[in-house]
Amino acid sequence: MTDSTTESRTEPSTTRVAVYFDFDNIVISRYDQVHGRNTFQRDKAKGLDKERLRQATVDLSAIMDFASSFGTLVLTRAYADWSADVNASYHGQLVARAVDLVQLFPATVYGKNGADIRLAVDAVEDMFRLPDLTHAVIVGGDSDYIALAQRCKRLGRYVVGIGIAGASSQSLAAACDEFVTYDALPGISPIPTAPQLKKRRRRATAAELDEEPAQPDPQAAATGLLERALRMAQEKDDADWLHNSVVKAQMKRMDPSFSEKSLGFKSFSDFLRSRNDLVDLDESSTTRLVRLKSDADS
Repeated sequence: MTDSTTESRTEPSTTRVAVYFDFDNIVISRYDQVHGRNTFQRDKAKGLDKERLRQATVDLSAIMDFASSFGTLVLTRAYADWSADVNASYHGQLVARAVDLVQLFPATVYGKNGADIRLAVDAVEDMFRLPDLTHAVIVGGDSDYIALAQRCKRLGRYVVGIGIAGASSQSLAAACDEFVTYDALPGISPIPTAPQLKKRRRRATAAELDEEPAQPDPQAAATGLLERALRMAQEKDDADWLHNSVVKAQMKRMDPSFSEKSLGFKSFSDFLRSRNDLVDLDESSTTRLVRLKSDADS
């Protein structure tokens, strides 16, 4: 059997994942984490500054990539008032990852927008309606989701929580099978210091003067995707060497448009060989293995 024929078959996925975003929770918590406790509500009262919002942007792709490491994403929903500018600015990221946007009414005088209630009701309904769901990923650190996490576990699902450090309930973390802070996700940089924020602002202002945004290089994008997929899979499996098919399947879950043939390679192994400055290959047997080069080898 040829190399390309063997690699065209990906291992069947036995895990199916549902992802639920409490969007306001994650966006506001990240803003407060970057700029200081309770600053979002104070800044909102006087008008949110676009640059401060940009500095606290949530990388939704990093969250989705992490969720995809558990299996195939079959359902993704984000709950928010999408007429609000702070939420509407994420439309591009969300549409690119095929996230279903659930519209909520603006917050009432009691300060609740109903995201936790609607999300919980929908999630439990999904667990009964879609019995093949194996994982539920809750993006939001609100303690109101403790009961939801416990219910999903009783229904036999593996529950993963993702929240912002310092704004997530410890009790919720305990109620999940696994809880990860946003800052610990692969690809997320440490919170910038004040001088770094000023430098970013200068760069952003200069970039706004450019008429034509630079188009991403497909080869560089594929290399970045490979590195993220390897780091994700290695953290999940706690192993250095991974089967080529496992790595390719993870890359496809993270970016369904990935194709080594569209990049000019006959097989996935050829694609990996072209990245020998990034990865090591073990082709000593019919089972091809790959791993990231260590920093010492780079």
